[in-house]
Amino acid sequence: PHAPGVSASLYPRLFFSPRRACGGSVVRDTSSLRVRRVTTPTDLSHSIMRTHFVSAALVAAAGLHAAQGFSAGKGLRRAAVRMATPLGDQYCVDQYRTTRRKTRTVEAGPVKIGSEHPITLQTMTNTNTKDVMATVDQVMRCKDLGADLVRLTVQGKKEAEACMHIRETLFKKGYDVPLVADIHFQPKVAMMVAECFEKIRVNPGNFADGTKSFEETVYETQEEYNAERGHIEELFIPLVEKCKSLNRAIRIGTNHGSLSARVMSFYGDTPEGMVESAIEFADICREQDYHNFLFSMKASNPVVMVSAYRRLAARMYDLDWDYPLHLGVTEAGEGEDGRMKSAIGIGTLLSDGLGDTIRVSLTEDPELELAPCGELARLGRVAASPEVEKLYINVPDYKETKRDFANFERRKGAPLEKAEGETFPTDQYLHQDGSVFSVISSEMLETPDVLYQQMGAKIALGMPFKDIATSDSLILKDVPAADNKDARLALKRLQEVGVGVIADHADLAAAPIPEAVAKVTLSELVAAGGAASFLEKAEAKRVAVVVDGSEEDAAFDALKAAEADVLCVILKVSDDLSRVHASRRVFELLHQKGVSSQVMHYLVAANGEGVLGRENFVLKAGSQAGALLVDGLGDGVVIENGNVNDDITYPLAYLRETAFGMLQGTRIRTVKTEFVSCPSCGRTLFDLQEVTDQIRLRTGHLPGVSIAIMGCIVNGPGEMADADFGYVGSAAGKIDLYVGKEVVQRGIKMDTAPDALVELIKEHGKWKDPEEADAIEEAPVAA
Repeated sequence: PHAPGVSASLYPRLFFSPRRACGGSVVRDTSSLRVRRVTTPTDLSHSIMRTHFVSAALVAAAGLHAAQGFSAGKGLRRAAVRMATPLGDQYCVDQYRTTRRKTRTVEAGPVKIGSEHPITLQTMTNTNTKDVMATVDQVMRCKDLGADLVRLTVQGKKEAEACMHIRETLFKKGYDVPLVADIHFQPKVAMMVAECFEKIRVNPGNFADGTKSFEETVYETQEEYNAERGHIEELFIPLVEKCKSLNRAIRIGTNHGSLSARVMSFYGDTPEGMVESAIEFADICREQDYHNFLFSMKASNPVVMVSAYRRLAARMYDLDWDYPLHLGVTEAGEGEDGRMKSAIGIGTLLSDGLGDTIRVSLTEDPELELAPCGELARLGRVAASPEVEKLYINVPDYKETKRDFANFERRKGAPLEKAEGETFPTDQYLHQDGSVFSVISSEMLETPDVLYQQMGAKIALGMPFKDIATSDSLILKDVPAADNKDARLALKRLQEVGVGVIADHADLAAAPIPEAVAKVTLSELVAAGGAASFLEKAEAKRVAVVVDGSEEDAAFDALKAAEADVLCVILKVSDDLSRVHASRRVFELLHQKGVSSQVMHYLVAANGEGVLGRENFVLKAGSQAGALLVDGLGDGVVIENGNVNDDITYPLAYLRETAFGMLQGTRIRTVKTEFVSCPSCGRTLFDLQEVTDQIRLRTGHLPGVSIAIMGCIVNGPGEMADADFGYVGSAAGKIDLYVGKEVVQRGIKMDTAPDALVELIKEHGKWKDPEEADAIEEAPVAA
């Protein structure tokens, strides 16, 4: 409004790219051809904080958007002046069904990788590579548990020499499993180990750097940037020639947090930069007529990871390339959180038909990575197999016009406002950042203290209070009888603190609950001509509309007409439809019809018992609902226990925590500390699992804080782009502490480092003391 020819857009964070903006407004000034960052609209014409001159083509093409996680870190850094190569419309074979992308075959010894072969499974040793027998034993265990390839860290000449003996010993023991050398900084070491290993992983971010640097260089032109390619060729071509002559494979493995200073300065800390970094190395391979290579685009943030892989796939379609993809979410962490993040990233891409080999990177023993890795591969195989063809055929025809695979944009449902006449804080039934609903039976209301605890509520003097990770609303399987005063009192106490109560409209009509939400199907809403009759009979003021994905397009007109009475849409996809693709159709129709209601993904946990049952459910849920949330499609998650009379496998607290884990994994809502921890390898300078547990115990109560725990410098500052604080091994028994990518304390003794980390968090105003145990009346734990 202050300057003709200027368009501005406000975003909450800085995104390190010419297409990203934050901390204020970014201005495209078509008269002066420069991009400015300013603090407020009022300052639009005056307060230039940083200026870069760019081409008219860049200004014309630049589209500003925000995607949570594509961050250069905290605070302003140099905005990249390079516009990424425009992408075509295609990134997968078919957006409307899972069809595996056709890729060439890459050979790693006896193992073949590509679309004509099953998805291969990988893991990585965490032994000291110089300890030949310990490494051999671990490789054999991994192979016996299903590993098709095993990667080893090879950080120096001594490790490379040990690799010769490891390979020879494995052959003698009858193990021909291909070995992959993980190379950082050391082209000469890569040349050595190529003599005996079947595959070499090179990181474009540091292969030619010598040492990691975060210094910024200004490149005014593409020619200036390209001029430095000669140094990369000088170091990389000898390895390419050797691998070609020996028929070794190469993985060009880009990591979001370890892009080179050169790429960071020109493309920015973005998925675009990741892709262009890899393409440059691939060009060198192709110039040498070497094609036995594949790509990876890893990040600890699944949103960034998915975007980077899709962008790379789109670039390969544009270039008519068919190289395979190795999928993985790096530094995913441990336990359920690590499996959820891996499922969100890997599962999403497999549902797109992308991916030929996978690794689940966990801060656990490498043998434990293979079960979730195998399950994800199975889910990907099934999704692309003829046996599920009907799931895609049954989805009504639709055309996507809204979802943009290259540019993350969250569809954020309209905020909930308290309606006239409502006495409870109904505006809290949905959370502004993302909601979690729990499904309960009326029987659970008989022990309210146990229920409150399972819901994640605080309890004081027998009364529940909402906490940071309390279920936002409840869905009742059945309504307590009108004369069941205790059960109804428990519901009322929850409603009084802003927990919504949702029940089937017919049940409410028989036994109304004041200000409860009537659950109706979209088909029922259409048949009744609106929500009025349900509201009247159920004595309710709002409805929650259940959509199963099979409804005709016209049915969504009724949803739009009733929107003023709608609390939310509950997307419970029919079992005879592909969840991912039917859901995409629903969101497309919501967009076309102008429906802004919030949408809750409804999942049912069933068909599994014990730890393995829970693990497989997490992997399936992350692959299906996570694949939608990572595209910004959805406002929350509901998980129902589908194992009848089994509250042990899927207790209510577990289902609630899993739902919150999915929201946190897709960067929608944060309810606990985010840990970015590497999976450990031969470089690790301390017991990573033990230290991660120690730090989690000390700092796990800090929602919104991200802590990177890295075993060495390679997986340290260059790999933790999203972290607030870093705990990084620098030497035997020594720790360096980071704020973002800046080291602030060096050489701290291991025994005092956790205390120093806590003090550092306090210095930066992000610490809060855990609540004293006696400050809250703890509810009894269910037997």
